[in-house]
Amino acid sequence: MTSASSILAGDAGGRSRPADMVRYFWPLALQAASQGLTYPMAAMVASRGTGGPLDMAGLIQATTVMFFLGTLGFGLVTTGMVYGRSAEGFRVYHAVCRWLAVVIIAIQGVLCLPTVARLLFEGLIGVPASIGDPSRLALTACIPLQFAFFLRIPYQVAMYNARATTLASLPTLLRIALTVALVPVFAWAGRGGPIWGVVCLGAPVVMEVLMSRYLAGPYMARLQHVRDTAPRWQELLAFNLPLSIGGMLLSLSATMLAAFIARADFPEVTMPVYYLALGVVTPLAYSATRVQEVVLAFGGEDDGPRRTLRFATAAGALLGLLPLVLIVPGIAERYYVLLQNLPAAHLPLIRQTALALVFYPLCVAIRAQGEGLAGRAKRPLCMIAGQGVFMGAVIAAAVMLLALGAPGYLIGPAGLICGNLSATLTLRLILRRAPGPEMPVPPTTTAHGQVR
Repeated sequence: MTSASSILAGDAGGRSRPADMVRYFWPLALQAASQGLTYPMAAMVASRGTGGPLDMAGLIQATTVMFFLGTLGFGLVTTGMVYGRSAEGFRVYHAVCRWLAVVIIAIQGVLCLPTVARLLFEGLIGVPASIGDPSRLALTACIPLQFAFFLRIPYQVAMYNARATTLASLPTLLRIALTVALVPVFAWAGRGGPIWGVVCLGAPVVMEVLMSRYLAGPYMARLQHVRDTAPRWQELLAFNLPLSIGGMLLSLSATMLAAFIARADFPEVTMPVYYLALGVVTPLAYSATRVQEVVLAFGGEDDGPRRTLRFATAAGALLGLLPLVLIVPGIAERYYVLLQNLPAAHLPLIRQTALALVFYPLCVAIRAQGEGLAGRAKRPLCMIAGQGVFMGAVIAAAVMLLALGAPGYLIGPAGLICGNLSATLTLRLILRRAPGPEMPVPPTTTAHGQVR
């Protein structure tokens, strides 16, 4: 048995090299950027059904609703990295994940009832019945998929806490490979439509969960026992809830930003340009959010906050520069014109938008570093305050730029950058005025099995 105070002392004395943070971060970044590749693959299967593109649209609508419900668990990774570092804490955390999954799939099940589904898809969202029917079928088929996503989280967190991120990314990479491999198999077998699209999406996720459980087993077995009282499940839910609300605010901000872009001049030109450029940057910006895990893993070491801020700045700057490769003459024509069917006359607009988005991943990385510090201090309300300011800053910037007559493809980048910078400033001001206590963190186990 170990006391929480001695565990805290064990964390504070070490000092990792920058290369250790790089090795921890890059598998998480790759995992985050690549996860979105499976959904276009599943859409290809859905589009081979009797409804064709309508079945594909139904699958997209269903997964959109599934993801929105899943935002109720938006903060579970952070919660596990804060509370799941001891055997007792991880046991409570694992139970919270399971029970939250049960609640969410129960809500999803209610939404799949015919009358409720029609109100949701045809009434609230406004899609025609030709899309609403496959949407309901796909949402029903997605119930086991939603549950599998929640089952995966504790195993991934156990490996993140052990700094075994390379190992943690392997199941996801294999899931992507299996999804890609299943597409021609379903095509050869003549299987298509929304149900088979979900099967193509879900079967690899089940493999990912089982593999993650197997790989995380040794790390869960090594979790130390503490003499102190284990956290209550109410405490974990209270920590997770503000993070989840913050995730919903971020999603809502993106939707509101699109509404402003649509009201600028020539939306039929500027919106495709903006979304094509954003589609390249978004996976990299999502990768930048994984800086938060770096802070949770390394922020308690000597000079941890400053060192993780330097790391966030370097990682965000690199991620922001990578998309510029696609605006180089020759490459831009091949990608945007030939593959994405963009009119060649719009390439100058794409280049302007890409240059405006350079700072987006950098701002996300710096915000994520601040959220990691708030997580270590067990201050989730700081995060939701920052994310609330994010939404307000996005709207304020969009209103001002729209009034000034700015083009839509610049309103989007400016709103995202202003939102992230405002959220970061809010977080740091709150933490500086009332930093709160650092969480107790046990010595972690590296991917090579060495105890730090």
